[in-house]
Amino acid sequence: MLENKNVKQQVAIVTGAGQGIGFAICRELARQGVAIVLNDADPALTEKAMNQLNNEFTDCCLGVAGNAADVSFIRELVRKAVEHFGRVTIAIANAGITLFGDFLTYTPEALQQVMELNLRGSFFLAQAVAQQIIKQQTGGSILFMSSVTGHQAHKNLAAYGMTKAALEMLAKNLVVELSAYGITVNAVAPGATLTERTAEDLNYENTWSTITPMGRPASPADIAHAAVFLVSEKARHITGQTLIIDGGWTSVSPSPYE
Repeated sequence: MLENKNVKQQVAIVTGAGQGIGFAICRELARQGVAIVLNDADPALTEKAMNQLNNEFTDCCLGVAGNAADVSFIRELVRKAVEHFGRVTIAIANAGITLFGDFLTYTPEALQQVMELNLRGSFFLAQAVAQQIIKQQTGGSILFMSSVTGHQAHKNLAAYGMTKAALEMLAKNLVVELSAYGITVNAVAPGATLTERTAEDLNYENTWSTITPMGRPASPADIAHAAVFLVSEKARHITGQTLIIDGGWTSVSPSPYE
């Protein structure tokens, strides 16, 4: 359990959480007694995920669909969290977009999309939640979703990898800005993870099972367990860090394209 916390005390905003890793994080938070504001760009996924959590954990979740790259919407998320649950103590900036493309032909439009959601959305979610936590004087936690592509070069992911490395630097920099207010800031960097999206590639699981030292890609729960630890009281002296969760892949880094 998250010690010395209950639903009224611990409230998390999780973006991009209609399915996959984001939903798994919400489910694990709910299991630990945390109230959740669950966001996804897709209204149907948002409602389905909210209903599933509320049925399983008894009205723990408020679903709010919308664009997590939009600063006005981000501020509305925080407002709704406070209105519904009384406070915000955790932000998990999980929303992100992966647009593959060769560097030499990558378009300004594609780069803008990747930058807006992965960086702009994460930056301003952290800002809005930090402002609220400071107002509350409660302390809290911010978690960014990085990637192994922020550590190792990956074909056709120059833009994506750049944004993920930047999020890790943001986590470090915010230690200087936010530690005085009792706010920890960390990141997790998942490797290959078997989600609804990646499962659409019929070769994905076999390929990554072959080249991952632990013999399989991660499950969403593997990432969720680490994420929830980093926003818990058990991690209250961990800040500015990135935890890579990849079954050992970055230690050897074989390409999935070979």
